[in-house]
Amino acid sequence: MKSPKLLLVLFLATSACFAQKESLLIGPGDLLNVQVFDTPEMNQHPRVTDDGDVSLMFIGKLHLGGLSPSDAGKAIEDALVTKGYMRHPQVEVSVEQYATQNVSVLGQVHTPGVFPIRAPMSVIDVLALAGGISEAGDRHITIERHQTHEKISYYLSNKPDEAIDTSVQVYPGDTVIVPKAGLVFVLGDVGRPGGYAMDNNDAKLTVLQMVAIAGGTNHSAVPSHTTLIRKQPDGSYVQMSIPLSDMQKGKAPDMALKQDDIVYVPFSYFRSFIANTPSVVASTGAAAIYHF
Repeated sequence: MKSPKLLLVLFLATSACFAQKESLLIGPGDLLNVQVFDTPEMNQHPRVTDDGDVSLMFIGKLHLGGLSPSDAGKAIEDALVTKGYMRHPQVEVSVEQYATQNVSVLGQVHTPGVFPIRAPMSVIDVLALAGGISEAGDRHITIERHQTHEKISYYLSNKPDEAIDTSVQVYPGDTVIVPKAGLVFVLGDVGRPGGYAMDNNDAKLTVLQMVAIAGGTNHSAVPSHTTLIRKQPDGSYVQMSIPLSDMQKGKAPDMALKQDDIVYVPFSYFRSFIANTPSVVASTGAAAIYHF
């Protein structure tokens, strides 16, 4: 049997944990549920005014706007003691109905828009309302709090357990933004030419990895004449040769790719053809975008 002292420590630790997770603040228009322990006749459901005040029985007007529910409960307890109604009141405050009942999901999701929610939801559930992340979506998601405008970053891991364990809460009025993922293009004589989102867990890809993901080189390809086209900070492009054939044979080291890189594998009948950078870059606009 656990000792009372140990139980007290566990209780305090648990309370601290919940306090850290409680980040939603009471705002104008919210409908509150105020419960006073062992005194049900004092339970009430006041609505917060535009000034952040509430009118409470026995107390009158009390400013609760901007407080967390637990802090609001303490404020009511102090007011009851100050006015001499109770010596050791225990008050619990919760938000029964939020004034703002919508959450906005913007960016690279299948159905961006505004969705009604009645209570806090996990970011995974909110993304599901918008149809999930699109093929071009980045897994580095930003959540902007409605009341404080605080921006919270969340990474939706490819690993289900990790994604669920690290999920954060989204509250009514919040905005969820899914940015566009960095793309790498593999074009030319490969199994599945197109653009590929860099959305693996470490967002790092190499030439051999990308060629493999694109279905490998076809029999008619000339991997020894592969070209890498890389975008520069000023918007221009630099073209360089890649010894893809030697890489595939282990005779040359693999090479890390960067966002917006284009790997072009020529066809056999273009053996002596040097890829024209503008035409290859232009072709990325019509390329299929894949998610892996």
